[in-house]
Amino acid sequence: MAATWGPMTDGARVETAPRLAQWRVDPLPCYTYRKSLPFLIGLWNWCISVERNNKQTCVKLFAENTSSLKNGSSAPIASFIAKLIVSLPPNQQTIVHPGIFDKQLKYDGFVWTIDSTVTGRFVIEIEFLDLKVADPSGGEPASIWASRQVKQCSDSTALSSLARMLHEDVLTDITINAADGSVGAHRAVLATRSPVFRSMFSHDLREKELSTVDITDMSLDACRAFLSYIYGDVRGGEEFLANRLALLRAADKYDIGDLREACHESLLEDIDARNVLERLQTAHLYRLPRLKGGCLRFLVDFRKVYEMHDDDLNAFLQTADRELVAEVFHGVLAAWSGR
Repeated sequence: MAATWGPMTDGARVETAPRLAQWRVDPLPCYTYRKSLPFLIGLWNWCISVERNNKQTCVKLFAENTSSLKNGSSAPIASFIAKLIVSLPPNQQTIVHPGIFDKQLKYDGFVWTIDSTVTGRFVIEIEFLDLKVADPSGGEPASIWASRQVKQCSDSTALSSLARMLHEDVLTDITINAADGSVGAHRAVLATRSPVFRSMFSHDLREKELSTVDITDMSLDACRAFLSYIYGDVRGGEEFLANRLALLRAADKYDIGDLREACHESLLEDIDARNVLERLQTAHLYRLPRLKGGCLRFLVDFRKVYEMHDDDLNAFLQTADRELVAEVFHGVLAAWSGR
């Protein structure tokens, strides 16, 4: 028996967060095929389809079928976890795929066949762990999320000589004392990038007299990452990613707006159940509205608050700002009453 096509209505729309997609599917009659509208994650437009017969439910994920994808030249190399969520909390049942890691999704995409039929409404969830593009020269594939936003926010006109000045201690004239070590730098570069540093070096302050700046609330590794960004030397992005919260504090302290925005964008890109509560508190503390909204949406709209570990949630309730806790609580109540 041939499958019938479902109508392309609002029910075909997929809800997305930076790395999360959820398609809420109305009851699917037997021998029916349904396809979502395209949705953007990373550099690609994606679609999800689902088909049901009397024995199996088949879910498919694919990037939009263009001529470049047919030969694999621009096909995404994806790592993700797929879930099929039946019913809603508190009686939620979830079927989880073991996971796909570094798979190049050419025109045939990813197919998941579930040996059971699903009745009633259900949710297909795809959590993207990483998306990579192949190196045309044959090198290792590169993650689109490792450094893309960092490079965009960093000064694109910074010359390689600035990096050499920093890393080779070329005529350094100021010493930065971090919590566990020191590193040399240049007053002119720091003053150009930060009005706070400029004020330090322009007035008769301790830093100007002793040619030192104490940043004892940063580790030496974080301080090196801070200086690397200031000097326009963000190679690969791993150093930046490992020190984002420390860099956000430094950006706020030394009034470096583009670094603050780079941290904001980067923290938005990989919200998950392990870090969402910490990110939410960071967003509230540093007044980052898009990060705060992204965290609340992840917790409330996508109902991930029900999947949090009790210890993590209790720690958040005990330590977080009361106003923030109330905002989360009211969001959950509103979602519960309107589900």
